[in-house]
Amino acid sequence: QIEFMAEDELIEMVPNMRMDPLNFISGDFGPFLPQIVTQVPLWLAVALKKRGKCSIRPPHWMSVESLTQVLEEERNSQTFQALPFHYVEISRLLFDHARDDIPDIYMVRSLIEDIRGVRLHKVETNLEKFSGASAVKMNHLSAMEVNIVRPFVGRALQAFYKHDNPEVMPDTDANSNTRPQLATNLPRVCSKFNLSLLSFYLLIFYLCTY
Repeated sequence: QIEFMAEDELIEMVPNMRMDPLNFISGDFGPFLPQIVTQVPLWLAVALKKRGKCSIRPPHWMSVESLTQVLEEERNSQTFQALPFHYVEISRLLFDHARDDIPDIYMVRSLIEDIRGVRLHKVETNLEKFSGASAVKMNHLSAMEVNIVRPFVGRALQAFYKHDNPEVMPDTDANSNTRPQLATNLPRVCSKFNLSLLSFYLLIFYLCTY
């Protein structure tokens, strides 16, 4: 689902054919002229690339220089650096379908994996701090990182509700092994706060990710 949404992001492509403008619900793209850079949705660029009709220009943030700087700043700062919301999904699609268009692809892939690892560690660290704080603010989260945080928020609210209403809500987590590990500490957190206050704090935390 996240990758599907990422495919609507605009990217530059260089067509090697002539084609009239294409009309879609999301907008009109083209006309397409040989060797003239055109902005199109990522899904369209990938579709044309598969047919040998274009080359794709990787975005500037995917250069080795830019990624090296971002990685250094991520390691030296407690905050998240600004990256495209779908940077993980965009890079994965380009690695899969436009390998020959990405200079230094192995270095780029390695840098993105390193950045992703550092940022995931920050997400886990911030969630661990939540039990001792009224709110946690995390700016510049990517779609993938928000998707990791979202189950924690939902499970936390569920646990708080069960804490005050144990007879209303059955335990639905018995067969789940895919949730974030931090969620297992929720009963300890619940014992310290009341439901309404924690629900309010979690709402603040959730909204701060956008």
